[in-house]
Amino acid sequence: MKDLRYQPQSEFYLRGANGRKDAVKRIFSGIQPTGIPHLGNYLGAIESWVRLQDEHDSVLYSIADLHSVTVPQDPAVLRQSILDMTAALLACGINPEKSILFQQSQVSEHTQLSWILTCMVRLPRLQHLHQWKAKTAKQKHDGTVGLLTYPVLQAADVLLYKSTHVPVGEDQAQHLELVQDLARGFNKKYGAFFPLPAPLLSK
Repeated sequence: MKDLRYQPQSEFYLRGANGRKDAVKRIFSGIQPTGIPHLGNYLGAIESWVRLQDEHDSVLYSIADLHSVTVPQDPAVLRQSILDMTAALLACGINPEKSILFQQSQVSEHTQLSWILTCMVRLPRLQHLHQWKAKTAKQKHDGTVGLLTYPVLQAADVLLYKSTHVPVGEDQAQHLELVQDLARGFNKKYGAFFPLPAPLLSK
C-alpha cells in the first residue's frame, strides 16, 4: 500500500500512478471502513475498482474514515476497521502498483478544501439531498451537522486530486451533481482550476 501520508502535491499526483505525465483520466473513489466487506460491497464497488485500476493510468482509492464518524464510533474499533478494510481491499485485488490506496484522514487537505467548499454552498441545497432526508428520518434530533455536510467533504475528496471521473451508482448521481456545481462555482470565482468530474456508472 502506498504511504498513507500521501500528499496531493506529490509526484504521484502530478504524474499518475504509473509515472506518466498528464494522464487523460484520473479516477477517484472512496469506501468507508466498515470492517470486512460483505458481498454487496464487493459486487457494488470493489469488483469495479479492480477493473478500473487495470484500465486507467491514474487511479486513487480512499479509505474514507472521516465519513464514518458522521455516526458515533468507538475509536479502537474504528482503527481496527481501517486496518481490516485495507487488508480486505488488497486481498480482493487492489494492487498498490496500479493504484494509490490511502487513508483519508491522513491527508489534511481533505478537510481544508471541505471547509472552503462548505462556505460556498447554501444550506437549502444540502437539505434537499435525498440521502439527508432519508437518513434524518431514521435519526433523532434530525441528524448532525456532519451528516448534513458530508456531501461537501465528498466533493472535496474528489476535487482535491483534480479527478476527472468518479465511479457512482444511480443513487449517488445527485451528490456528483453537487461536486460539479461546487467545481463550477469555485472556477467562476477563482479562475479555471478544477475539472468537472464525470460519472462512471456502475455496471
